[in-house]
Parts: sequence; structure tokens; C-alpha cells
Amino acid sequence: MDERKPWQQLRKPLQLLRRLAVKPPAKLRTWQLTAVSAAVGLVVAAVAIAAAGPWDSSGQRTAERDLAASQEAGGGTDHAGGAGGGAPNAAPSAPSVLAGLGRSARKAPDTGGKRLADVLRPLMDDKKLGPERSGVVVDVATGKRLYGKSSGRALTPASTTKIATAVAALSALGPDHRLTTKTVIRRDSRDVVLVGGGDPTLTARGEGRYVAESASLRELADDTAKALKKRGADQDVSLAYDTSRYSGPPQHPIGPNENIAPVSALMADEGRLDDSSSGPAARTAEPARDAAHNFANLLRERGIGLKADPKPAKAPEGAAELARTRSQPMSALVERMLTHSDNDIAEALARETAVAGGEPASFDGAARAVRARLDKLGLPLDGAKFADGSGLDRDDRLSAKLLAALLKHAAGPGRPELRSVVTGLPVAGFTGTLVNRYPDASAGTGVVRAKTGTLTGVNSLAGTVVDPEGRLLAFAFMTTGTTDPQGAQSALDAMASVLAGRDD
Repeated sequence: MDERKPWQQLRKPLQLLRRLAVKPPAKLRTWQLTAVSAAVGLVVAAVAIAAAGPWDSSGQRTAERDLAASQEAGGGTDHAGGAGGGAPNAAPSAPSVLAGLGRSARKAPDTGGKRLADVLRPLMDDKKLGPERSGVVVDVATGKRLYGKSSGRALTPASTTKIATAVAALSALGPDHRLTTKTVIRRDSRDVVLVGGGDPTLTARGEGRYVAESASLRELADDTAKALKKRGADQDVSLAYDTSRYSGPPQHPIGPNENIAPVSALMADEGRLDDSSSGPAARTAEPARDAAHNFANLLRERGIGLKADPKPAKAPEGAAELARTRSQPMSALVERMLTHSDNDIAEALARETAVAGGEPASFDGAARAVRARLDKLGLPLDGAKFADGSGLDRDDRLSAKLLAALLKHAAGPGRPELRSVVTGLPVAGFTGTLVNRYPDASAGTGVVRAKTGTLTGVNSLAGTVVDPEGRLLAFAFMTTGTTDPQGAQSALDAMASVLAGRDD
């Protein structure tokens, strides 16, 4: 009989599967890589079940550098398949991650916060973490704080801001909500308007070159052309495009950048000028105009005669709908945003939260709407400041206490609509940018699930982990003033790994 702890039994299969995922054989195909990651999730879940019931675990990834998000490694979770910038890997799903919450809190051993503090203190005191640091660890099932250091101090969160954006958007819109791009026509005319619905994942690419189930500009052109021909209005057509759903300056305060396009209610493929679907890429300065011109060319290919190139204009009231295309559900968009630290999706979801809350869909309106939504949920907002939805703005301020509370709220049994906040967090050593960040020997590999934020001088890490006693923990560690980015990341990873492999 193997008397090793379940997590120790997991080590060899994790090492094997991880090697395949990180350095696959030359002929290993995308579907095989996906299968590898899926198998990892099953192995983790199976061993966790033996340890403490039907649990899965957790993971993490990296966000951005100062003024420009850090380079994203291939992988991550799109949950609906994908293509473009690196084939996505599947992460363990919500039921296995969260099933352990059904376990009675009275049955969960409590080793006390003191011993955890003793273990974390020297790690938190590491000079690589800079002069300002804070942290907190919370038992999700009981709400008990197991560790805290300056947890209420609001620091620059970088990309962990996306956790707040995700919770606000899902709470405001629901996990099944989809973003709709449509075409309308002025009654008794041939004046067509392409109306942006706030979907940055709308794609103009051909089949097999985009994330599955994304809204398609080509399909919208197909249906629009058919509708025009049915009306006998397929020639001498006027085409305009409407971006009025969003307001305020479209350019993020960091300026033109390869990590985010100007924010617009109408864009295709996040304004990317290459075939990537995640990570940094050259971006168009006018995403709405480019998407509209692309749509015009698609209509022409389908036999529609246009009088001229499209111009910006607001759709007239009472216009009849010709066709529509809808995004993946909000839950999938949240997962994609968190796994890839997708800034374009983050800003769109923040603005959609503003629309739902009756605020202007601008940077300022979105900030007010996100805060109002989180306040309505009763989350601790002391010192919090939302300058954007992505965390690229250094004026953002969040506390470790708030980040852990957001994760506890999303993982708790009473909020199933927020589950994708947890399932979108990548798994250490397997998905997202943490594919190469957790070594085989780390207790956190395959067990930690978390979101990382990185700007120059700023490193943060927030996520969930199942500890050796079977408890689901939410944690957040934040640092400011770091001068050794790699060292700071390693120190944060070590703290998360301690939670995963702590032996009390």
C-alpha cells in the first residue's frame, strides 16, 4: 500500500504531463495538447478526492509590465477551443474546483493562523518584495482569516484588477449574457448601419482561425446580404457604422500600446494587426473604422453593391434589424480575460457594467459602475480606486483584503453565477504564463490557481488553493517598490506553494 500523501502520489503524473504540455513532441497536435491539459485536471481532481473529497485545485498567470503588459506565454484557457496566438489548453472546470465547499466546516481541521503566520512571515519579509507589501489568507468555507499583514492597505494591484472587473460584470449582467453586434436598415431606404455592441472578440477571420463560438463578422455579412437580397435592396446601398454605445476618450491613459487597442464599441479581433488572439500585438489606431471597412468588403464579396466606403453615423431610431451575431456568454469571456490577462475584454466588460448600471460607458463611468456593483455585494472597498477595468492604469488601488474577498465571494456556494471568476484563473505549471513558472518539485504545481499582476515595481498574486487539509483557501499577496521582477515573482509563487504543501 502506498502510504505517501495524495499530493506526493500526484507528483510523478504531474511531472510527466507537465513535460508534455511545456515541451510537446514535434508532431503533437493542438487537440492532443488539449487532451493533456484535460488529463491533468482529472488527475488533480482524482487525487484531491482521495485526500479530502471531490476537490480540484488552483493556478495562476502573469499580467503586465509598466505601460505595457508583460509578454504572455502560449496556453491558457479559452474553454471553447481556439486558434491564433497559441493553442489554448483546457483548465480544470468549476464543479471539481468547488465541490469541496460542500464539506462541513466542522470537519475541516483548523491548524490555526499562528503556525501559518510563522511559515509565511519569513517569505513575506523577503527583500525581493520591496518596501511595501501586504497579504491575506482566508478559509473560503468558514470566512475565517488565517493570515493577514497590512491586508487593508490599498496598493497598486496591476492586472489583479481584472478579478474585480469580472465579479462586477458577472453580477451586473449574469453569466449567460452575450454581446450583440448587428446591422439595421432605415425603413423604406437602403441605408444600412453596422451597430457595435461592445464585443472586442468579434472576429473577421475565416473558420479555424479564431476562438470557437466567437461572434463572426463574416457570418453577419452572410446574413445581412441575404436579408438585403430578400428585400430587393442589394444594390446602391449606403453603409455606416455606429459606435455610440461607448463614450469618452477611447485611448487608454497609457497611450498607444501593443497590449490594448483604443476602446470602442465596434472592433474586430481586438484591433490586432496579426493572427494572434492573446498577448501583445500591433494594434490599429482606429478599430471601428477598420472593422467597418472589413465588413464593407465582405458585403461586396457577397454581391452587395455599396455606393461608398462606410462612414460613422448613429443608427436611426426605429430602424429595422437585418441580422445579428452574438459573442460567447459572459462566463466564457470572463474566463478568457482572466486566463490571458486580456486588457481589451477587461475594458469592454467594465463598460458593459456601466451600461447595466446606467452610467456613461467611459473610463470614468465604468469605474463608478464597478465600484457601485461591488459595494452592493457588500465587499470591503476602503481605499479602493478604480481607474480602469484592466489594471494597466497605475492609479488603480485595491487591498489584499478586497481581492481575497472577491475570490471568496466567487468561490462560495451562494454565488454560482460568479464561478467563472475561479475557473478562469490558470493552473500553476500548466496554463497561461505560469506554464514555466512553477517547477515540477513545487507543491503549488497543478494545485495553485491564481491571477498575477505585474507592472514595473509592482507584483501581485491573488487566487485560490486547496491546502493539505482539504480546505479551499483564498489568498492575495501584493507588493510595491520591487526592483527584481523575477525574484518578486518567485517569492510570491513560494508563498502560494506553501499554502498548497504546508505540513502542520
